[in-house]
Amino acid sequence: MTGWLLIHLVGVVLSIGNFIVTAFWKIRADRQKDPHVVLHSVKNVMLADYIFTLPGIIFILISGLAMAIKAGMPMSGFNWFTLSLILFGLTGILWLFILIPVQRKMIKHASKSVENGQLGTEYKKSSLHWAIAGSIATILPIVIMYFMIMKPL
Repeated sequence: MTGWLLIHLVGVVLSIGNFIVTAFWKIRADRQKDPHVVLHSVKNVMLADYIFTLPGIIFILISGLAMAIKAGMPMSGFNWFTLSLILFGLTGILWLFILIPVQRKMIKHASKSVENGQLGTEYKKSSLHWAIAGSIATILPIVIMYFMIMKPL
């Protein structure tokens, strides 16, 4: 179980850490209002998702299920574990179907902004959607982490 737990924790650190750090760097880039800096930032947000978030999620999923099966965790009914699985699924849905497509739009709009010399309204609109969905996708794993540690239900 110790090996699985280590893999699980590495996955948590990779994914939650990346959520927080990429938001920090993107916000800093947006505040500069330099389309070149913003484009560089949003491209690297996408890259960081593939380098850190995706492997982190895979580590969490495989190790978490392995530990749950080994521990005989109930996969049905309402408890801290099943609620965590639901929230994990919601986080994945947000990431795959909202955040990744919005990041692609931000890259496209930031590229156009470089050509125009200033950040356009389409970029700003996409950036706002990213901030809202990204905030939710960051809070959910923190709630899951609370459930995993405290086991309240």
